[in-house]
Amino acid sequence: MDHSSAWSHETVLAAEAISASRARDFVSFHLVEHHLRYLIDDVRLVVSELATNAVVHGRTPFIVTLQEDDDQVVLLTMQDGSASAPFRSAANSLDTSGRGLAIVELVSNDWGVTPGPDGTKSVWATFATHTREPLCN
Repeated sequence: MDHSSAWSHETVLAAEAISASRARDFVSFHLVEHHLRYLIDDVRLVVSELATNAVVHGRTPFIVTLQEDDDQVVLLTMQDGSASAPFRSAANSLDTSGRGLAIVELVSNDWGVTPGPDGTKSVWATFATHTREPLCN
């Protein structure tokens, strides 16, 4: 994904359970800051799934990046120190896990995995924007 960025925010989170909550707060704050409240539910759900995968499977600190490019697409990227690419599994109805990437696929416009040159990977998801919210309440 190579886009020129209109704005970009990044945070580094530890590989611990509380990081999924911190990732949700991070994206919520910046989406409100950029008048994109209507994306909060979808982006929070996706970042929660990706952060949980990074904690459980990546087991390394991870970087969450949220940016909007000039094409009015919000790009969420999660980079961790593991080279293992996530895969979408077929969860059974009684399974308590295994639905994360299916949720990411359903809620985002597009998603994918980009391997890094240094044995890392980035999992990304995009969300289309539309007319901005009014600046006044």
